[in-house]
This record gives sequence, C-alpha cells and structure tokens, in this order.
Amino acid sequence: LLVVGCRRDIRIGGIKGEEKVGPDYSLRDDPKARARMQYREYLRLAGDRVGKNDLVEAMKFARSAEKLDSRSPDAFTMQAGIEGTGGNAAAAGTLYRKAAELAPQRADVLSNYGAWLCGNGHPAESLVWFDRALADPQSNARAASLANAGGCALDAGQNERAEQNLREALDLAPDNAYALESMARNEVLHGRYFEARAFYQRRLAAAPATVSVLQLAIQIEERLGD
Repeated sequence: LLVVGCRRDIRIGGIKGEEKVGPDYSLRDDPKARARMQYREYLRLAGDRVGKNDLVEAMKFARSAEKLDSRSPDAFTMQAGIEGTGGNAAAAGTLYRKAAELAPQRADVLSNYGAWLCGNGHPAESLVWFDRALADPQSNARAASLANAGGCALDAGQNERAEQNLREALDLAPDNAYALESMARNEVLHGRYFEARAFYQRRLAAAPATVSVLQLAIQIEERLGD
C-alpha cells in the first residue's frame, strides 16, 4: 500500500549532470547548506540500514535527521516505516500522521497516512486523506494514491468509487500491482470471473506473487470450474 515516503528527487552532492571544478566552498561557508546535506545523508543511511534489517541503527539515523530538521516530514516518514517494519503499528500511525500534518500539500505523505489507516481497520477514514492527496493533479504520486484509494474504497464498500479510482490508476500506471489485484477483487464481487482472471494474471506478471493474490487466483479459478 505504501508510497515511498522519502522523496526520490533528493540528491547528495551536486546537481545531476553538473561538472564541479575544485572544492565546493559554498558548503563550508554555509551552515544551513551543511545541515541540509547532513540531513539527507542521515536519511540515506537510515534507508540503507532498513535494507539490511538493522532497525535499531536505522532509527538512530532517522532521529538524528529529525534533530536537524524537525519540520520536515521525511524524517518522520522514515521513522514510521521503521516502526511498521518492526511490527509497531500504533507508533507508525502516530508518525505518519505527524508527517501528514507537517506537509498538508504533499501527496505522497498524505497517501502514506491514508494507507496506514486503511491497513489498520479504517478504510472509510483513509479516503479523506487520499482525497487530499489527489487534490494535486500533477503529483508524481497520483497513480499510487489512486490505487490506494481504490483498494480502500473497495474495503469500505464504496464499489463505484473503487472501480473509478482503480481504472484511473491503471490508465496512469498499467503495471501497478495493487491496482491490478484490487481490480481482480472488484470483478469477483460483481461475478465477472473471466475479467477477474485477466486482472490477476496481469498482477502476477507485474510483480512477485503474494499469499493474498494466490488465494484470490484460487478463488477465481474455482468459480470458473478450473
């Protein structure tokens, strides 16, 4: 469900494609620039430790980033992801909400909190946050927000909205795994099993299989008598 919280346009060092000649005195003479660089480095290190399943060290780096910039949502998003990975759902939710409150215009951050709400038993409430995320039609996270909103609308029993959001998501990102699986679920609810088969097959081609999609595939094939 989750959108990647740390923005991918952040770069360490110079602008991509820029040729730098000699030492960069601007960083040495600008404490704010040095702090920004250190903040980004802490987040990079936190992400690296998560990838190595070293959650204790990852949290240390994420909290160090927060100390440097307590108004930026990315440090809180990183901490939320770490707490969630460690199985502490309640703490993760608190941190995702904090990030959303700090960045009320950032679609990825709003969608993260919506996804947490949906995954923790509040699908109808999550749609409020997805609507906020979708208020920016130019967001890079729009396809993911639409997919999440569609899947959560399905969980909330809002089937018409679910299908609309999921089809919009697939128009933008035809290989979005969550949207494809959710569309297969939607087709099952409407008794359209051949259409459901097509969506779960696309889902299996788009990303590695999960227990949920395999169980859904079994259900569809049983209904089709195969």
